[in-house]
Amino acid sequence: MRLFIPCCLLLFLAVACSTSNSAATASNANNDGWISLFDGKTLTGWKASENPATFSVEDNKLVAHGPRAHLFYEGPVMDHNFKDFEFKAQVMTTPGSNSGIFFHTEYQEEGWPSKGYEVQVNNSQSDWRRTGSLYSFDDVREVHMKDNEWYTQHIIVKDKTVTVKLNGKTVVEYTEPDNVDRPEGERGRMLSSGTFAIQGHDPDSRVYFKDIMVKPLP
Repeated sequence: MRLFIPCCLLLFLAVACSTSNSAATASNANNDGWISLFDGKTLTGWKASENPATFSVEDNKLVAHGPRAHLFYEGPVMDHNFKDFEFKAQVMTTPGSNSGIFFHTEYQEEGWPSKGYEVQVNNSQSDWRRTGSLYSFDDVREVHMKDNEWYTQHIIVKDKTVTVKLNGKTVVEYTEPDNVDRPEGERGRMLSSGTFAIQGHDPDSRVYFKDIMVKPLP
């Protein structure tokens, strides 16, 4: 027997579902519009590439430690597709460690993400590009943060401008040129929209993240 459901009821159910999802997102937002992307207990809403064991949760902290891998946000907030936003995380590096935060990227099964930009996390590893660098486009040579200490990494993307702040201090302000033409191998390094990814760089690197939040901008 085929069940007949009136169109008005279908519309009601669709609206109710949409309202429920919006309410769930709103419940994660604080009064300033910040929305948590990491619950501090699990990797729910995140998907790891090539070496998932590189990422774990310890004492309410996200740990990146192991062979190369990237942890992509694929959760419900903005359907994991962000254009203009503020992103904040508390980060702590350990000596000799390298990591990064990608934005405007998308899930990739292996390799370094080819889409989007990377903001560097590196206070003492051999790569001279230090924490806060917009990797290979606006690089920071100065070491602003210390290993084994928590700091705030704040990324703001609005229109064509990327701003990176460390503990409130602006270290990068990059405006992407109009009609940008990237060389071969960097075609995806452009502002567009997409998700975030945390980098697990190598087995000798151990980096901690917590209080990972986003604020979508109009």
